[in-house]
Amino acid sequence: MEELNRMPLIGDKAPEFEAVTTQGNIKFPSDFQGKWVILFSHPADFTPVCTTEFMTFGSMIDEFKALNVQLVGLSVDSLYAHIAWLRKIQKLEWKDKKNINVTFPLIEDIRMEVAKKYGMIQPNQSNTQAVRAVFVIDPKGVIRTILYYPLSTGRNFDEIKRIILALQKADKDNVATPADWRPGDDVIIPTASSCGTAKERMENKSADTYCLDWFMCFKKEKK
Repeated sequence: MEELNRMPLIGDKAPEFEAVTTQGNIKFPSDFQGKWVILFSHPADFTPVCTTEFMTFGSMIDEFKALNVQLVGLSVDSLYAHIAWLRKIQKLEWKDKKNINVTFPLIEDIRMEVAKKYGMIQPNQSNTQAVRAVFVIDPKGVIRTILYYPLSTGRNFDEIKRIILALQKADKDNVATPADWRPGDDVIIPTASSCGTAKERMENKSADTYCLDWFMCFKKEKK
């Protein structure tokens, strides 16, 4: 039971593995060094919720590529089931999505070895299907975000993309992003670490920053 429930934590190095995928063999995460990676699992091929998710991820491939993000999917089904399912997806139409060609790797994990490494098998949900997990891994191979969805609930892809944008913004400018942040919104600068800095910030009349209180200061972003 402990083995099934074990999962890496935010700040951990992403567990390494080798796998067969629909795009050939991969060594993870070393094959994607220098890129952000979204590693996500789904319960099974040929299921309705998963199909809508893959159609959505497939339709957003170029958006993620523009952010230096590599998508990597996982299911405990076989490689041949994956291929058949992805071919079927190309023939489906849902909302504004049709002719979707899924070109990112989909991992075969029949023995559930990778799923167990990442805590994707959760017995109170299922012993034979992986829950909907999302791991955001940075270019250094460090896990930065973990999301878990139940088997019945499809993921919010706008939020997944927003997380990538927020992490990239935080890393680039040494800031934090407030609730519901979107690109172009004001960001939070690091909290003052001394009384002197706190006083200076509250007295600062800069056009670029403003404080609600000494511990909560924002930097204005250009719209």
